[in-house]
Amino acid sequence: MRVLIQLRPSPDLVSAVADPGQSAGAADVADGLPGVELDQAFVPVAVARPVPAAGGDPLSLNQPLDFSLAAHDASVLVRGTVSDDELASRITMLPTIRPDVVGIFADPVIESTRPCGGDPPVGDWHDVERLLNVPALHAEGLDGTGVALAVVDTGINAAHTARQLGRGVTLDAARSWSPQGVPGRPGDFEVDHGTMCAFDALIAAPQASLIDIPVLLSTRPGGSAMDGLLSDAISAFAHLRDVLAAQPAASRALVVSNSWGSFSPEWDFPVGHPGNYSDNAAHPFNLMVAELDQAGADILFAAGNCGLPCPDGRCAFANRPIAGANSHPKVLSIGGVDVNGERVGYSSQGPGRLTARKPDLCAYTHFSGSKAFGDGEPDSGTSAATPVAAGLVAAVRTLWPSTRLSPAQLRALLRRTAEDRSKVGFDYDYGYGNVDPAGIIAALQRRSKSAA
Repeated sequence: MRVLIQLRPSPDLVSAVADPGQSAGAADVADGLPGVELDQAFVPVAVARPVPAAGGDPLSLNQPLDFSLAAHDASVLVRGTVSDDELASRITMLPTIRPDVVGIFADPVIESTRPCGGDPPVGDWHDVERLLNVPALHAEGLDGTGVALAVVDTGINAAHTARQLGRGVTLDAARSWSPQGVPGRPGDFEVDHGTMCAFDALIAAPQASLIDIPVLLSTRPGGSAMDGLLSDAISAFAHLRDVLAAQPAASRALVVSNSWGSFSPEWDFPVGHPGNYSDNAAHPFNLMVAELDQAGADILFAAGNCGLPCPDGRCAFANRPIAGANSHPKVLSIGGVDVNGERVGYSSQGPGRLTARKPDLCAYTHFSGSKAFGDGEPDSGTSAATPVAAGLVAAVRTLWPSTRLSPAQLRALLRRTAEDRSKVGFDYDYGYGNVDPAGIIAALQRRSKSAA
């Protein structure tokens, strides 16, 4: 089984890993772990220590947290493989042999929430543009100018995206990032799932700067051409942490769109095991998501395509399929509706595993748009709904950076203004409801007047 190993090496090594200007390899940090085949190609990642308020639970994500990357606080992650036959004994033995080993965690396969086949598209991207009230957003100066929008997926083909939109696309190659071993240049990957996501995000925020993060192109033995490992996402989020830290505080804005998740418990430790990912707030990736939120990023995850009555065939959770970071309290978990506002049958229903009240919101999907999968094929799945919502968030961030409106405040505003689709407020089909740009604009106008 492939695992993530968390260590607390010497402060000098922690500092070297945490500093983007230095380099420390896996062997420098974790050489000599018995029974572990260390992945030398995986660059060690520094993990900040969560610091709750006095008396707070350091393992709870449902509270304000600070994060410390100081050498005496942070830990380091490396990646490796342990024989399935020896896994249980190694987990028990390693911390006794190497006291600097503080945790062994699952590194599950992550896959895109690929579109469901069969049904034809309902409407097109111009219908979505109308429903997102894009002219009104742009009249308010909300078009994504100056906002970094990271698409964590299979890579972007910027030329195809520009052709389908009929306008230019800004691709920020300098701040893009690829996992080790993934060939290709930012913005020049094959037209696929990530290109669809980029197109859909730019419907509401055409002036946003795309950051290309092709995590799902990383490969594993026996893997498909469209999956990666959670460890690659950890490295990607560490890179985005540096991107955010380099932005001026007064204009800090980073929106992160994630149309992927873990579909099966097969690659995970069992629920209740300290190395579990799906239900474990202490998993390093779940902590890193909280850290990026605290630093000022807006993070969106697809709720997934495991809803009734027509779940994706890969869905292997017996219940509660919104798992891990897709159900994180610090992210917006996005379900899917068609342009008529009705939930599409595959959109995953709550409750979530880390947080019960998931999905948060629904956005538009199953429309004709990017043609990433050919003429006549829809932009579909919660894969499309998530970047549609991410584009709306990026539009808001044009004039409302995170220092003016925190990610938590923006999440609350989006939930409060959503178009309620039930008689009870929140429900497990639609969350708090469908995104309502007119309500968002009105709420921002009121907020601006009250601050004047």
